[in-house]
Amino acid sequence: MFTGLILELGEVVSFRLKQTGAVLALKAPALAKDAVVGDSIAINGACLTAVAVEGNAFRFDLSAETLASTSLGQLKAGTRVNLEPSLRPDGKLGGHFVTGHIDAVGKIRSRTVAGDALRIVIDAPSRVTGFLVEKGSVAVDGISLTVVDVAADSFSVVIIPHTARVTTLGLKGEGESLNLEADILGKYVARFLAGDRSGAPDRDRRLIKSLVEAGYLEKRGR
Repeated sequence: MFTGLILELGEVVSFRLKQTGAVLALKAPALAKDAVVGDSIAINGACLTAVAVEGNAFRFDLSAETLASTSLGQLKAGTRVNLEPSLRPDGKLGGHFVTGHIDAVGKIRSRTVAGDALRIVIDAPSRVTGFLVEKGSVAVDGISLTVVDVAADSFSVVIIPHTARVTTLGLKGEGESLNLEADILGKYVARFLAGDRSGAPDRDRRLIKSLVEAGYLEKRGR
């Protein structure tokens, strides 16, 4: 589990494809200082396991599934990446609950300067935008951000100068790929509302019935 607050910008040392996946090595002095083999670390939002910690560097094994479902296959030596260690029991939840499981890869449609801030419009499939709401949360390359607007095939966020400075969003341009993860709480709510509610407790069924009768929810056939 992560929070979407980036602790360090790491740098890719090497990225080597192999028959069943890839091997990634990167420099991250701040995180490597306290890390051990087996730690979970989010790299551009994707949860990976450190298989080696050597000085100020990490090594990770990437499966074919990870390469297919994230943008990590585009990494190369010198690329900067967002890094966040997993949330500790006594840690602060400053962003939102992020699982590190990527829903889809989006692309930057446009970047517009708005005063000191940066407005970014991101192309995204419906399996992501369907779970987004204005002023809700979304993880973009592992960064916890607030959604500004939502359309069927895109959404927008506004980046303050600090976020642009300490994450890869200050470095990426139009057409570049981003790992996207919708808020997991929204996914659970959507599944509950769309699924079979016959096994729900009586109080939940009564609540759903009241919401349907009041017009807040659509009545679904059985």
